[in-house]
Amino acid sequence: MNSPFSLRSACLLACALALLGGCGGRPSAPLGEGSRPQQKQYNATADEYKVLVDQRVLAANRSGAVSDHLQPMLRSVVVVAFAVDRNGHLLSASVYRTNGDDEVENTALASLRRAAPLPPPPDALLDRNGQVQLMESWLFNSDGRFQLRTVATSAQ
Repeated sequence: MNSPFSLRSACLLACALALLGGCGGRPSAPLGEGSRPQQKQYNATADEYKVLVDQRVLAANRSGAVSDHLQPMLRSVVVVAFAVDRNGHLLSASVYRTNGDDEVENTALASLRRAAPLPPPPDALLDRNGQVQLMESWLFNSDGRFQLRTVATSAQ
């Protein structure tokens, strides 16, 4: 992949956003319509932004994430459709595709909610409603631990 936005740059940006997000004590109230937190704007493709989101989900769910390789025959693949507003707030999340395993469906949705707020998306990815619509696949081993498809495929 010959992208000027490397995986190392994505990791550094995710760390910086996580550090900045932890500053300031108690969380602030949601911002009004059209307002945006003071931050340096960055450019990223949808795939690069998904890597940032996935890194945040994995960081917030360390005990449930697969740190080594996925097993060859997966227990389940759960595809989740979700929307994020310009400030990184999770607006909606629902299972888009699954094999019917309720336990891992609930794990996928809970892991995404636990990671919120997510990194704010670049303005270029926002639709006219000020949000970005994404889909991601949770890949589950038989023990119930997961990896996210975008991160799993970018690490290869």
